[in-house]
Amino acid sequence: MLTPARTRGSLRATAAAVSLASLLLTAGCGASAGSGGHARATAAVPAGFPVTIDNCGVRTTYDRPPSRVVTIHQHPAELMLALGLKDRLIGTAFPDSAVLPELKEDYASVPRLADREPSFETVLDAEPDLVYGGYGSAFDAKEGRSREAFADAGIDTYLNREYCGEKRVTMRDTYDEIRTIGQIFGVRDRADRLVADLENRVGRAATAVAGEPEVSVFVYDSGDKSAFTAGGRSLGTELIRLAGGENVFADLDDVFGDVSWEQVVEREPDVIALYDYAGAGSVEQKKEFLLSRPALADVPAVRNKRFVVLPLTATLVGIRSAYAVEDLARGLHPGSFR
Repeated sequence: MLTPARTRGSLRATAAAVSLASLLLTAGCGASAGSGGHARATAAVPAGFPVTIDNCGVRTTYDRPPSRVVTIHQHPAELMLALGLKDRLIGTAFPDSAVLPELKEDYASVPRLADREPSFETVLDAEPDLVYGGYGSAFDAKEGRSREAFADAGIDTYLNREYCGEKRVTMRDTYDEIRTIGQIFGVRDRADRLVADLENRVGRAATAVAGEPEVSVFVYDSGDKSAFTAGGRSLGTELIRLAGGENVFADLDDVFGDVSWEQVVEREPDVIALYDYAGAGSVEQKKEFLLSRPALADVPAVRNKRFVVLPLTATLVGIRSAYAVEDLARGLHPGSFR
């Protein structure tokens, strides 16, 4: 039985290796930071600070860059590592997918606090001055991890902008997220370089498939009695468009949602994009499940066994989304990359 493995907050309950390597080599060039959160206010204020950030209805003024950061979920950690901020990370949690090869060593060097979201007490024990959450569930009030609870403990929080509201998520959100994190940590130049690298990667892929006919795509996240898929507000829909395709459920007015298998059959997708992440069945299990359903036998994507695999982290607001455009473009229009 293939069912969703996580509650994605309110939804349901980047650069090339060489470019990233060059960014990582500059990791020691940012403003130095001590420890102790607001107690550091008596020290000299670094250039460019204080910085005030409005994030999902929470306004935070940073007197200096955070120095002890816990990330909850993988994509915030990868974004920080790509900006050369390994020295600021004291803990991470809830890995979703294989880490980008150029970040793998650095990611492995950061202590893992939990395989899923850590408890409030576990985070407090790490003594962070900032907690950076990837999904809305990072700050689940029912689990005692509300942003208010962290604030009461003297710890700042930041939530990935994908979970700030009901608007459609686009690549612009990715670029804005990177630049905002660059502001918070006093590494705006690095953020600008990373954004430029990612924009170039997306541009090359989009140019390669320009003029090709759109390919219809069904996103299969999970589910058996119904299909949990990416809707029109998801970043996945934009990634598919940039790659020369069209999400067959772009009219679903949500980021994610359930659709019936009858709807999938009616929309006759040419390709199925499989979201790959821990806890929702392997890619091979998902393929086997889809190929074994008699009702789907005449769906073009199933009949022709056309699947594209995307790590879930590549479909979120983070550095991986630019990579996803290229992977999708190659899967939808292989002839454009020969």
